[in-house]
Amino acid sequence: MVFDIDVIKKVYAALPGKVEATRKMLGRPLTLAEKILYAHLYAPTTAAYERGKSYVEFAPDRVAMQDATAQMALLQFMTCGRDQVAVPSTVHCDHLIQAKTGAVADLNTALDTNKEVYDFLASISNKYGIGFWKPGAGIIHQVVLENYAFPGGMMIGTDSHTPNAGGLGMLAIGVGGADAVDVMAGLPWELKMPKLIGVKLTGKLSGWVSPKDVILRVAGILTVKGGTGAIVEYFGEGADSLSATGKGTICNMGAEIGATCSVFAYDDKMSAYLRSTSREELASMADAVKEHLRPDEAIYSDPSKFYDQVIEINLDELEPHVNGPFTPDLAWPISKFAQAVKENNWPEKLEVALIGSCTNSSYEDISRSASLAKQAIQKNLDVKSEFTITPGSELVRFTIERDGLLNTFDQIGGVVLANACGPCIGQWARHIDDPNRKNSIITSFNRNFAKRNDGLASTHAFVASPEIVTALAIAGDLTFNPLTDTLKNRAGENVKLDEPTGYELPPQGFSVDDPGFQPPAADGSGVEVIVSPTSDRLQLLAPFAAWEGTDLKGLKLLIKAKGKCTTDHISMAGPWLKYRGHLDNISNNMLIGAVNAFNDKTDTVKNELTGEYGSVPATARAYKAAGLGSVVIGDENYGEGSSREHAAMEPRHLGVRAILVKSFARIHETNLKKQGMLGLTFADKEDYNKIQEDDTIDILGLTTFAPGTPLTVVLHHKDGSADSITVNHTYNQQQIEWFKAGGALNVIRAEAAKNK
Repeated sequence: MVFDIDVIKKVYAALPGKVEATRKMLGRPLTLAEKILYAHLYAPTTAAYERGKSYVEFAPDRVAMQDATAQMALLQFMTCGRDQVAVPSTVHCDHLIQAKTGAVADLNTALDTNKEVYDFLASISNKYGIGFWKPGAGIIHQVVLENYAFPGGMMIGTDSHTPNAGGLGMLAIGVGGADAVDVMAGLPWELKMPKLIGVKLTGKLSGWVSPKDVILRVAGILTVKGGTGAIVEYFGEGADSLSATGKGTICNMGAEIGATCSVFAYDDKMSAYLRSTSREELASMADAVKEHLRPDEAIYSDPSKFYDQVIEINLDELEPHVNGPFTPDLAWPISKFAQAVKENNWPEKLEVALIGSCTNSSYEDISRSASLAKQAIQKNLDVKSEFTITPGSELVRFTIERDGLLNTFDQIGGVVLANACGPCIGQWARHIDDPNRKNSIITSFNRNFAKRNDGLASTHAFVASPEIVTALAIAGDLTFNPLTDTLKNRAGENVKLDEPTGYELPPQGFSVDDPGFQPPAADGSGVEVIVSPTSDRLQLLAPFAAWEGTDLKGLKLLIKAKGKCTTDHISMAGPWLKYRGHLDNISNNMLIGAVNAFNDKTDTVKNELTGEYGSVPATARAYKAAGLGSVVIGDENYGEGSSREHAAMEPRHLGVRAILVKSFARIHETNLKKQGMLGLTFADKEDYNKIQEDDTIDILGLTTFAPGTPLTVVLHHKDGSADSITVNHTYNQQQIEWFKAGGALNVIRAEAAKNK
């Protein structure tokens, strides 16, 4: 079955003409990303947009939301005055299921614990024409790949790993909930025209090397911010040789280099995957317009003329990689990893190995890992580490159970977790004797920031392919290299693991009893959405206040964050996920993970009103109660990581007026703008050092706030001296209107009221 087939037919019918018109306008061959971008303009253009500079309005084909972010997105949507969503939209319940004992028990616990939230999401989806995927159906990105992603399409999703759909040739971009509201309300979605990074893949994978190793290598080259503001487009015969799900893995983890999204050209592997997932009609439609779903041939002969940056990777020479700890771009070829472990004194004993997640839970991933588990059984090897398996969807889980793969894992002590995010996002009740003890885990997930998986700063988390994770689980030792080393079995014999083997697609096809989908009512006008006024999980939203019309003076410094400050540091997940629908309650986690530059502590800042030190949220609330705004200072790539808009809404709610940093991650900067915040950057990054702990801050130039015109920040120091510094911004005129109105949603409300 093909969801939204009429939408796809419309896209494909218009695609050839739009591509040809764009080619004529630009006067040159087109990359795949350019074809899709220009084919999805909200309104036609007669002039080219400048990469990295022009703000462009797009019309995405669909919206996807996971349960943690959908709550706030839909709480906002229900205030915007529409009776139904304007584009196909879905909600996926995957984030609120905590991994503790195993799939069945954990899912039942989640259904009970989160009943209020699930009921809210089901009812509001039913009312507004949104498809609802029940708890246990699977992780949003895997379900989207199996059901909704289509070559040449464009979608946005309220999760940073939405780009997973690039594995099926789709531009799929992670956004905050306010962006989703725009598109669901039928409004244009704004994005700065991305730059293009081309990654040419030559050769072919073999042996222990997997698609995951491609993105682990790319992360090592580009770092966590090297892809910021860019689409990464993979091409070459090496790209065409990868499975569609392998391509999805690479696009998924592209979020870790800050990329807007990543994409592969349509090919036979994608066609085969579409047919395997019961979308034969879609595959035939895509085959008919295949030339428009790939870069023009001239791109291949001289890619440096068409991409802003080109990277080349020979898959014949690529080694398996292990990345980490504490950052996903610290890349180690397996041949050098053992030495790195020893030299850095990382714990060599591997305590837990985890495979699956939205990044690596395909049939190919699971079957190759199961081949290693089978070897452990046949070669009489004990598995030394705790080992968990997270299927990405009920479709995958049912199929791998039918084919005996889950039984293989069970024989080596593997624990199958629910079809949900679980440990990947901190939803993990970790079993450990001493939470302060240094320890090592390895996952096939995408992110490994400190505390990300289990909330423990002492945990050293590493990222690798499912195959390498499984091999290291068997060894129980991070210094083990399965390509060269042997293991001693129960009989005292030295045995070597053979290369993993598997299937890109299940030989007997996919199968499932209940995929977990609940379609919306044909007419939702009579559906009531109930939010209890006494709930501590859900809270209806009140509009944020509009700008006063003056410069902002007398602001207090809330925190000067030092070093890496991701959205996990700004608004932690884990146990806080239960408050994602209650802005006031979740605001109690605001910036509690950020390191205060003045004392190197977390969640301990000076209250300038009392002179005492306290938590960040409590201090912000004290300033707000006194009628004072505050400012947050940050370092490089502030707000990297998850797309969660709570990291922007919480400061807004607690009276923070501006975030001033050395540089922003893309999604977070946009989220701040949407909420009516000032997202500013130092014109001179050295001015970060001028910020003192007792500063009172003025922001000048707002009465003439204009695109391209810097603002001035005055730092009033405790000793009576002052520093005046220049700060930059990237606001266009529409975004300035958001600021003035108190947020983009206020503008939408006003327009809806005007049109009624």
